[in-house]
Amino acid sequence: MARNVQHSLLKEAKANKKDEFYTQLSDIEVELKHYSKHFNNKVVYCNCDDFKVSNFFRYFFENFKALGLKRLIVACYKDQTNNLFASETESRKPYFIEYCGEINGEGVSDMEQIKVEYFKGDGDFRSQESINLLMKSDIVVTNPPFSLFREFIAQLIKFKKKFLVIGNINAITYKEIFKLIKNNKAWMGINMGRGISGFIVPKHYRLYGTETKVDEDGNRIVSPNNCLWLTNMDTSKRHEDICLTKSYYGNESYFPFYDNYNGINVNKTKDIPYDFEGHIGVPITFLHKFNPDQFEIIKFRKGDNGKDLSIDGKCPYFRILVRNKKVRKTKIVHSL
Repeated sequence: MARNVQHSLLKEAKANKKDEFYTQLSDIEVELKHYSKHFNNKVVYCNCDDFKVSNFFRYFFENFKALGLKRLIVACYKDQTNNLFASETESRKPYFIEYCGEINGEGVSDMEQIKVEYFKGDGDFRSQESINLLMKSDIVVTNPPFSLFREFIAQLIKFKKKFLVIGNINAITYKEIFKLIKNNKAWMGINMGRGISGFIVPKHYRLYGTETKVDEDGNRIVSPNNCLWLTNMDTSKRHEDICLTKSYYGNESYFPFYDNYNGINVNKTKDIPYDFEGHIGVPITFLHKFNPDQFEIIKFRKGDNGKDLSIDGKCPYFRILVRNKKVRKTKIVHSL
């Protein structure tokens, strides 16, 4: 059964600048297993995380040796006044930790022995103190504030950092993010939508909709079903060709041309014709299966007149215009 998508919950959070959606360990494990080769001898920075709460910290702490990490840095904000183990009014000073896998010369698994250092400022990822930590790191992995997603990614690109972060799926429609995808500087990760099972939220968040629950540990879970992983770390899955089985020729009526652009419309990625050489408009979910070796991204959403792509005066939901680099010609059989 498909999820009942609760977009309003994330919209409310964004409007109120409440970004306390804590990623579940199971979702981190399912995604991170595809990137293990990237972490050997690297410094990982989780710059939006309280190590006492964050499952990102827990994952890297518990897998520090297996991944071959050099160092783990974790930092939190001053304005995160509510956490999963705090009262509604409890506040804290912003702090960070740097973990190198050993304390007093021995491998230690007890988090209580980790030294906590306090920021002089608010610990915001945009602060100079946080940037100084960023410059010491190689890879950033976290769940950044959705309301500041553009700014967050721009900073990572500016400092040329590798990253794997969670965002709302609509982030790929932001012109700044789409430009990165088009220029092969960022792409979607392995899991999205239903592949991200849900987020832990604090007690002051309302739970409503068919995809909410309280788990066996008392965690309050919401599953908006509209999130993705965004990264610039390569995986083998990214280079798998989409299996194309539809032919354009002989089925032209199924692939109408746009009113304002010389290209055909396709409603589902699986229906992309294998034998069409021109431009093809595909849904934004195409990016989850996008292989840069197979397709070229041309542009997003707009026709030649600067207006949204339309068919018979009607505009389908956002389309990405692409070109198939591996067109297969249709075999024409002549009857005798």
